Amino acid sequence: MRRVSRIAVAGVATAALAVTVSACGSSSTSSAASSGDDKNLGLALAYDVGGKGDQSFNDAATSGMEKADKEFGYTSTAVEPQDGESDADKVQRLETLAKQGYNPVVGVGYAYAPAVKEAAAKFPDTTFGIVDDEQVKADNVADLVFSEEQASYLAGVAAAKATKSNVVGFVGGVDVPLIHKFGAGFKQGVQDTKKGVTVKEQYLTETAAEGGFSSPDKGQSAAEGQIDAGADVVYAAAGLSGQGVIKAASAAKIWAIGVDSDQYQQDALKAYKSSILTSAMKNVEGAVYDLAKSVKDGKPQSGVVRGSLSNGGVSLASSNPTFSSDKTIQDAVTKAAEAIKAGTITVKTS
Repeated sequence: MRRVSRIAVAGVATAALAVTVSACGSSSTSSAASSGDDKNLGLALAYDVGGKGDQSFNDAATSGMEKADKEFGYTSTAVEPQDGESDADKVQRLETLAKQGYNPVVGVGYAYAPAVKEAAAKFPDTTFGIVDDEQVKADNVADLVFSEEQASYLAGVAAAKATKSNVVGFVGGVDVPLIHKFGAGFKQGVQDTKKGVTVKEQYLTETAAEGGFSSPDKGQSAAEGQIDAGADVVYAAAGLSGQGVIKAASAAKIWAIGVDSDQYQQDALKAYKSSILTSAMKNVEGAVYDLAKSVKDGKPQSGVVRGSLSNGGVSLASSNPTFSSDKTIQDAVTKAAEAIKAGTITVKTS
């Protein structure tokens, strides 16, 4: 298993047992629940870069898996990615999980699209899910996607109301269309809310293989550069790299905006929580759980399943009391959210 420099993460509270998955020599972790159903062990997650402990969308997927285990008595499993792996490696991983009896099998991240397409064709009786991609079209595939630009717009509104320097920053993990959605929504939200605010933008890498989603040091360096340029609010859409952005914001005593999960609530980030204004969340936990439930109920989801502001699939976290009690920010965010839901604001995706 690859090793990535990480802020220490809290262990999973439930007991676990290790099992071996032959694909790529990966190891995985299964909860100790006993399903009592020989036909379906539960769901399987194949993590994206950053893996478990990213305090972002991989961990959100894990929470959805654990909820399904608790409710359905499953013995689900999750497999870490490997350095430098190919699409063929991913295919082998997914096929191994399907052969072992897991259903659904979920690729956590757009990089799994080719592998999901190939594996799903070979295992038509298994439901596959893919997070953050909607290109795979098959009767046994659910494309779990989100309107990230909508939550990012609200993050931009909050940043515009919070900034005193009139300079804010956006750090994207990888220069790809998915992350462009975050940046575009954020920039639009800032500019629609407060004219004259400068948005500094930086993407850490051109490809995920270069570490854009898994390098806190890269995130920290990018954020420090934006802070030196005057930014007093920095929003990161960079997976594990975002932890470095939050660390830099805390050191500079400015605001950070988290992503995907409610990062104010993350144990691994508690040392920096007072600097986390809010987080632009997408309900990966709910999407993974709902897919598992649909299989359990005998009515597997398929096709595009999109989370938006209207259905609660994306949102802005309100855990930080400083954020939730600021009437000026709350009024602006609420007004913007209602306008997006009503269709009077159309948020850009690029």
